Amino acid sequence: MSDRTVSVQATPEEPAGEPRLQRQLANRHIQLIAIGGAIGTGLFMGSGKTISLAGPSVLFVYMIIGFMLFFVMRAMGELLLSNLKYKSFSDFSADLLGPWAGFFTGWTYWFCWIVTGIADVVVISGYVAYWWPDVALWIPALAAILSLLALNLPTVKAFGETEFWFALVKIVAIGTLIVVGLAMVFTNFTAPNGSEAGFDNLWNDGGMFPTGAMGFVAGFQIAVFAFVGIELVGTTAAEAKDPEKNLPKAINSIPIRILLFYVLALLVIMSVTPWREISAENSPFVAMFSLAGLGIAASVVNFVVLTSAASSANSGIYSTSRMVYGLAQEGDAPRALGRLSRRKVPANALMFSCIFLLSALVLLFSGDSVIEAFTTVTTISALLFIFVWTMILSSYLVYRRRRPHLHEASKFKMPAGIVMCWVVLGFFAFIIWALTQEEDTLQALLVTPVWFVVLGVAWAIIRRRPDHIARYQAFKAELEAHDKIKNG
Repeated sequence: MSDRTVSVQATPEEPAGEPRLQRQLANRHIQLIAIGGAIGTGLFMGSGKTISLAGPSVLFVYMIIGFMLFFVMRAMGELLLSNLKYKSFSDFSADLLGPWAGFFTGWTYWFCWIVTGIADVVVISGYVAYWWPDVALWIPALAAILSLLALNLPTVKAFGETEFWFALVKIVAIGTLIVVGLAMVFTNFTAPNGSEAGFDNLWNDGGMFPTGAMGFVAGFQIAVFAFVGIELVGTTAAEAKDPEKNLPKAINSIPIRILLFYVLALLVIMSVTPWREISAENSPFVAMFSLAGLGIAASVVNFVVLTSAASSANSGIYSTSRMVYGLAQEGDAPRALGRLSRRKVPANALMFSCIFLLSALVLLFSGDSVIEAFTTVTTISALLFIFVWTMILSSYLVYRRRRPHLHEASKFKMPAGIVMCWVVLGFFAFIIWALTQEEDTLQALLVTPVWFVVLGVAWAIIRRRPDHIARYQAFKAELEAHDKIKNG
């Protein structure tokens, strides 16, 4: 995941702020960052547990989730292009649903990335243990957090280029895995335990749905987390030059990314190793290279997935610092978090976000394993992202009702717009129900509402402030003026 949410609530009065860096991202940066965002920590770390729960039917799990979220992205794309004054879903939520929606969406999105960053730190600790199994897990976790702070405090001019190369490394790694895996299948590779590689491994042990209907349902629990951050594709293009061209291009390529990096990669893994032999505790990507006898290659892949988690955490903490900085600029966060350092970095907001990552240390001490801590955190993160995606769809429904003229004029209409909005919202309800079916995910589900209670109390205080009311009225007037100009 990458730096695609910088200053999502930045105001026009900040000409020298970080948004200028975002608008200078070249198309190659946008496309590679977007592709890199499709290869998240959830795929590398969580796919082992997903396979153990759902068996080969996990392929359908990823395809269904990807299909549904594609329509969320199309809804967001049409909304962002309907008014180029929008910087993110927080902006159009505030405009279409009310200022409360912008506040809830902005802070929840900040918290999404904090929770995701915690999951990444937990995963980094697990990957380091691959080389040093005796190391205390809190040591690499603390080192990762301090490294994130050190990487983000200096100037961030090269951030887009750095994330470009991170994404390229992940693409090469998965491409190599697919090629090696297919070679093992076509050469009838035989593992030390006697199992043979072959596509028939997908159905010769209980069929495609060996764990039954509830096993298939359980697969959605962890798989959803692999897609968190997919909405950043639209934000990247909207912040870049020529959004009318780059945004549709980035969004329309989502299905191809999902088929290639999720479905094909996992199909190859389960063809080489029968699904019952895939460990729920470890990354199946590393395990497959080890099985091929490529010891050094397995270490390289472990390093790749470690850097993937580090890249995700780095981009997440970068984005959260800019998010809370933007919230402070709008009066929705303490003013101190809206100050820039001499290097034009929101250092206060950055340190504020990094402090919350220390929660990863508590998780590592309280859980019995890395995957247990990962499951708890990813469930909370998935729920929060579902809230953000729901706000996008809700905004779209209001947009279609209030501004049909903008929909008619749109060159990037959402297919079957209103109908698919309700279909996807129904799917989200199914996901929430699925999270109640396992004890570990149910516990996280029951904790999540506390966040919204906290936000509700904060909003009840902030909404009455005169400066907050004045800012929102100015924001609304600017958007309305833009609409009038656009409609002649």
